[in-house]
Amino acid sequence: MRHKLSGRKLNRPTAHRMLMLRGMVADLIRHEAIRTTEAKAKEVRRMAEKVITRGKKGNLHNRRMALGLLSDESVVGKVFDELAQRYQDRPGGYTRVVKLGPRKGDAAPMAIVELLP
Repeated sequence: MRHKLSGRKLNRPTAHRMLMLRGMVADLIRHEAIRTTEAKAKEVRRMAEKVITRGKKGNLHNRRMALGLLSDESVVGKVFDELAQRYQDRPGGYTRVVKLGPRKGDAAPMAIVELLP
């Protein structure tokens, strides 16, 4: 599946960055909240919003596109069954990024990305 390259490079090669973000999106959908750096949180939010919008459309093409991104059928099932119904009346903005402040070790700005109820 071809994806538009993310806006932030996050000091990683493209393949590593995309794989990391795909895993983080899957974790966000699975656990409904993750703690990460602000830059990664903003990229994860972008990708998660697009996947949930595909889930709301609900057809086979969009399911296959989501499977190409997430590769975990249980997570894709949650998007298309649970989250699509939860957000059916919402035109976007399914996630929230809450800034936490600097990380203790290296003072990297941290944030929580969470799905809205």
